[in-house]
Amino acid sequence: MARPRGKKRTAAQAAATDSSKPKAAAGDSTKPEAAAAAKEPAARGRGKRAKAPPKPKAETEYFPEKRNLEDLWLSAFPIGTEWENIDKIKEFNWNFENLEKTLEEGGELYGKTVYLFGSTEPQLLDVNGESKIVLIPIVVAVDCPFPPSDKIGINSVQRENEEIVPMKAMKMAWVPYVPLEDRLSRIDSLKTKIFTLGCTQRRSALKHLKTERVKKFDYCMPYYMPLNPPEDEDDTVVNIIYPLEPPIVCDFDWEMDDYEDFADEKVKDEVLPEDEKEKFKEFLKEKVRERKRELKQAKEARKKAIDDMDPKTREAFENIKFYKFYPVKTPDTPDVSNVKAKYINRYYRNAHYLM
Repeated sequence: MARPRGKKRTAAQAAATDSSKPKAAAGDSTKPEAAAAAKEPAARGRGKRAKAPPKPKAETEYFPEKRNLEDLWLSAFPIGTEWENIDKIKEFNWNFENLEKTLEEGGELYGKTVYLFGSTEPQLLDVNGESKIVLIPIVVAVDCPFPPSDKIGINSVQRENEEIVPMKAMKMAWVPYVPLEDRLSRIDSLKTKIFTLGCTQRRSALKHLKTERVKKFDYCMPYYMPLNPPEDEDDTVVNIIYPLEPPIVCDFDWEMDDYEDFADEKVKDEVLPEDEKEKFKEFLKEKVRERKRELKQAKEARKKAIDDMDPKTREAFENIKFYKFYPVKTPDTPDVSNVKAKYINRYYRNAHYLM
């Protein structure tokens, strides 16, 4: 079969096609090498891109290496500190290297089981040449193989009655402290002997709590029942807050004071109206009866607790020791050396060692 022939172009079509192509100049080559050579000078004429100046090397920042127990004091909840004042503890860069050294090799508490809680003490201190009220953080370390107590005392001069409640009622507990060098280890494999008082109450949730509940945290203090009775167990003084406007706040000694004379004195001082005198006397008598009941119950509770103790626990509490730590002096913190005191609280009384 014959192959179909291409269609012939007419003369007009051929002329139109040839006229659309650029005419080569005389002597020009139509070969590809020639075309490339023609373009080469244009390519060589393009300017070179300038190199960006090298970026300056960032200076290496060096941070001081953290001490292994540096945040131990911050891990101990500052019990009894008002929520709105807790942030004031960080007003200064406090340093508790004295606490750290006692727990490190060669220290008095090295290798021992210790329980720590924090607190604060407002004191008038010299700060850059000016007198200022400073909230000083303190830490108490209890040298004991067992938790010294699982209870919290709630008490203040503003409260009529003392409460002794379980720690969990105030969202508190003894929690293990993990030193910095062990924080990448498995928690279940650690055998720490350092425990701190922790509180899981979220500050952001306080606004949803009743005011009375929030105030209870302000009046909390670690509870401890010593084997030996406290010095004031036979005290005959009772604290009085008589509900008037303003209230009458005073102390009454049922052995030294007479009800009638005491009431007459308040009337004479114009703090008690005459028509309130009999009610005031009955109020005093009821408070004395309550205090006597409390003292009797405390004696009975202590006797029962001692009788129920096994010998090892009793021995541990007979040898219990309290260490009270203040922050050490540094160039950027106030000097607290003149305000140190052994007193801890009404339950723990005085520390055996002041650090």
